[in-house]
Amino acid sequence: MALLEAEGISKHFGGIAALTDVGLSADASEIVGLIGPNGAGKTTLFNCLFGLDRPDRGRVVFDGQVLDRLPVHRRVRLGIGRTFQRLELFAEMTVREHLLAAERARGGGGALWRDLLNMSAPTADERSRVAELLEMLDITDISDRPAESLSLGHGRLVELGRALATEPKLLMLDEPSSGLDRAETAALGATLVRVVAERRTGVLLVEHDLELVRHVTSRLYVLDFGHMVISGNTENVLEHPSFRRAYLGRTE
Repeated sequence: MALLEAEGISKHFGGIAALTDVGLSADASEIVGLIGPNGAGKTTLFNCLFGLDRPDRGRVVFDGQVLDRLPVHRRVRLGIGRTFQRLELFAEMTVREHLLAAERARGGGGALWRDLLNMSAPTADERSRVAELLEMLDITDISDRPAESLSLGHGRLVELGRALATEPKLLMLDEPSSGLDRAETAALGATLVRVVAERRTGVLLVEHDLELVRHVTSRLYVLDFGHMVISGNTENVLEHPSFRRAYLGRTE
C-alpha cells in the first residue's frame, strides 16, 4: 500500500462538478506531480486530501488509516504537511524564529502564554533541529534576517522549512515556484530533491512550471475539468497526446 491513496474522489459545489471519480497515490521517498490547466480542480483535490474540504464521495487513506472524517489537525499529527500558493510569513519574525515556532508547535512543549510573552527560551534540542533545517535548506546565512527583508525565493524556502519542522511523512506543496525566477526555481527543485533523499519524505507537488516538474518528479497526474485524464511516468505523460490536449490545447 502506498503512503497516500485516494480513490473515487468526487466533489460538487452547487451544481458544478469540481472533481469526478479522481484517484492518485504517493509514496515515501518520491516526488509525484499533479498538473493541469487553471480550474482543473487541483487545489480542490488538495483540500479534499488535507481535510479543508470533504469530498461527496470517495476515500483517502494515509499510512494505512482512513482519513475520511478526520479534521486537518489530526491529519497533520499523522504526518501530512502542506504549503499554500500564497506566501504567509510574519514580517518582523526572523527566519530562525519562524522555524523555532514551527518546531515548538510540533513538540507541543511550553505554555502558549510563555511563548506570547517571550518568556520561554528554545531548548538545546529545538535549536539543534532548527540548525539542521537551516543547513539543509542552505539558508543559515539569512537565519537572523526578518521575513520582510527576504526575496520571494528565500521566503518560499522558509515556508518549506516551516512545513518540514513538523517532520511530515508526506509534504503537499501547492505551486511552490509561484513568483520565482528561473534561478530561484532551480534552487527550489534542488532543495526538494535533497529533502526527499535525506529525509525519505514523500512529496505531492501541484505545479505550473513544467521544467521543474520534469526535473524533480518521477510520476505525474494530469487533471482537466475535474477528471484525471492521464497518469504515469513523468516523461511518458509529458509526451502523451492527452496531456498536450488538456494542458496545451493541442496534440502536436
